[in-house]
Amino acid sequence: MRLMAQRVGPGGHVTGIDIDAPLGAQALTMLHDAGHRQCRFIPFDVTADGPIPGAPFDLVYARLLLYHLPDRVTVLARLWQAVAPGGHLLIQDYDIRSVSVLPALASLGELRRVIVEAFAAAGCDVQIGARLPELFAEAGVGTPDGTDVSGRLELLAAAQPVLSAVYRSILPTAIAHGITTEQHAEATLSEIATDVERFPSRPTLWPLLIGAWKQKAGRSA
Repeated sequence: MRLMAQRVGPGGHVTGIDIDAPLGAQALTMLHDAGHRQCRFIPFDVTADGPIPGAPFDLVYARLLLYHLPDRVTVLARLWQAVAPGGHLLIQDYDIRSVSVLPALASLGELRRVIVEAFAAAGCDVQIGARLPELFAEAGVGTPDGTDVSGRLELLAAAQPVLSAVYRSILPTAIAHGITTEQHAEATLSEIATDVERFPSRPTLWPLLIGAWKQKAGRSA
């Protein structure tokens, strides 16, 4: 919302929508304190029936949303319905299969395996970014006007704390589905810590962030 507020300036309007009302209220307070008075927040569940409040919009933008949702096509169609004639839909989502280090390390390979399989077991689509054109077609949006793939490289020493934190957060799901065990998980984390001490400067690739966008036919009023 901050970046969009900077883009549209004081003459524009930015509406944030999220199911988490307290988090949205906190974000709105921060935005207003920073001078972005053109921002507002509406608590809303995009998986619920009915139109998105405040629609139509010149730009509907969702980042890392579809990854977590079970009925992705329905939600994508609802987002498209909220786009004004002549406006744009922009979706960005992850493909987490790209997480890797060069030269490869067995410890990070095991960490990636558990993260990918656990998120999949939890109902997430771990490669949804790469599937955006397919989802656009299924949702009736049509072929994207364009796509974009963004990656980020970081030293292993800097990437490891975040990757290990994600690993720990998804670990209960991984254990519950038999993807790993508590003992094996602790051994993996220990091996990663050792590898960071030995190879702190190895380049590590984060999940790819993939975008797709489409302009709706017609002209905004």
